[in-house]
Amino acid sequence: FNAAPGSEIATGKFDSPESSAALAANTFGFFLNRPCDLPPLPGCDFVTWPAHSLTLERTVRFPWRGGRHPVLDVLITTPSALIGVESKRFEPFRPKKAPSISGAYWRPVWGGSMEGYQQIRDDLHRDNSLYAHLDAAQLFKHAFALRTQVNREGDHQGLTPILVYLYAEPENWPRDGEPINEAAKAQHRDEIADFARHVEGDEVTFVSCSYRELLSAWRTHHSQDIRTHAEAVTQRFAP
Repeated sequence: FNAAPGSEIATGKFDSPESSAALAANTFGFFLNRPCDLPPLPGCDFVTWPAHSLTLERTVRFPWRGGRHPVLDVLITTPSALIGVESKRFEPFRPKKAPSISGAYWRPVWGGSMEGYQQIRDDLHRDNSLYAHLDAAQLFKHAFALRTQVNREGDHQGLTPILVYLYAEPENWPRDGEPINEAAKAQHRDEIADFARHVEGDEVTFVSCSYRELLSAWRTHHSQDIRTHAEAVTQRFAP
């Protein structure tokens, strides 16, 4: 986290009671030195497991040198897939800024099987208010970067790229205890489903999963360590 863009540690954001990075790090950090113990992620049963590696706050580059490149909360490699995890906690329920989409994203470098993601890009360029809660611009950028990663020479070449959107649905804001609007949560889920429909069949497979679904599965795992870990994350973060 110290080395990654975002300055999560230096700015104190990581220690915030609303920190999404802290939730992702505590959930997946348990497996940093034991990636082979990571259970298959919900929706990724078609992937060959176990995982070979797992890293946090991993920059995945576009097919050019300059500019900013996406940072995924978790990057997982298995024998058949490269899985990027984008984690959200309270962000979908805060006021959202209009997305910034530079002209670089229209370069003809995404291959012939990314039409859905490119359509999302085009739609947001025409109307940046299409999604009230889902950061669809961030997601298509992550997908472009994952697609780049598996199509360049290196350890990830030839793997199936998968983008996992992992989201929390907290009950209350931690600072004042105010409940989070249930209608906003429902709309967020609808927007996830709409995004998934747009990109179905594209080269980068899109999978969504709630933290509750993930941790619930881990709490029934055959490993006592993983069951205890899942319960601890649930108790600490109430995602």
